Amino acid sequence: MTLVHGTEIFAAARKGHYAVGAFNTNNLEWTRAILSAAQEKNVPVLIQTSMGAAKYMGGYELCQQLIAAEMKSMAITVPVIIHLDHGNYEAAKEAIAAGYNSVMFDGHDLPFEENLAKTKEIVELAHAKGISVEAEVGSIGGEEDGIIGEGELADVNEAKQLAATGIDFLAAGIGNIHGQYPANWKGLHFDRLQELADAISIPLVLHGGSGIPQDQVEKAISMGVAKLNINTECQLAFAKATREYILANKDQEGKGYDPRKLLAPGTQAIKDTVEEIIGWMGTRPIKLVPEEL
Repeated sequence: MTLVHGTEIFAAARKGHYAVGAFNTNNLEWTRAILSAAQEKNVPVLIQTSMGAAKYMGGYELCQQLIAAEMKSMAITVPVIIHLDHGNYEAAKEAIAAGYNSVMFDGHDLPFEENLAKTKEIVELAHAKGISVEAEVGSIGGEEDGIIGEGELADVNEAKQLAATGIDFLAAGIGNIHGQYPANWKGLHFDRLQELADAISIPLVLHGGSGIPQDQVEKAISMGVAKLNINTECQLAFAKATREYILANKDQEGKGYDPRKLLAPGTQAIKDTVEEIIGWMGTRPIKLVPEEL
């Protein structure tokens, strides 16, 4: 079992021009599917909980212990980062206390000076315990736990100031959104991504990875994105497989209603989705990662 923080893992990814997947978990099945896929591919993985998912699952301590216990039960040997996704100031402190390896403090909806000051505080608290920190500059479009972002582009000067706080990776708005992308979405703004990549050396994070055309994601990775956030794509895969199981009346056959059978197709669909994404992100097998640290 190898629980680690994300600093060196993502620094190596940016240097090597590949990405490491950050997959949201929502329950036991999600957790097992993500861990299983990473182990089979022999790559590091980041499992993250949003504030809403953590509340649904029973709190940050339970989430941390669930992931750690599943790793032990499944004999997971690849590095795993347990991360808080889009946490506010209080959530970030709670996740640090609960034993997460990494936290995101999302202060993009605050006045920038307040975002900067609170980011510094979280960095001090987290780094004192060997925990990595992600911050955000420029709103990511869509909705995440009730926070609605319009998707404006990140300000390069603000990105430089946040990077100077000592954060380990930075989420920056470049036209990406959470959830499903509308038909009239105009794509990623690679000119702004290039400006950001030129201005700061820490790994960049692409939120809303589900639904962005693969060629655009691959281009973003080649330009400095080292952490790719995926949630909606797994949710859709899970829902599709579960719907097909029920529409085929499999839940009416024998003990097909047993939740272990009912949830199995969706769980497999998540695992398949994670493995596919890991494949085209270019995530390096774990035996190669230490060579780049």
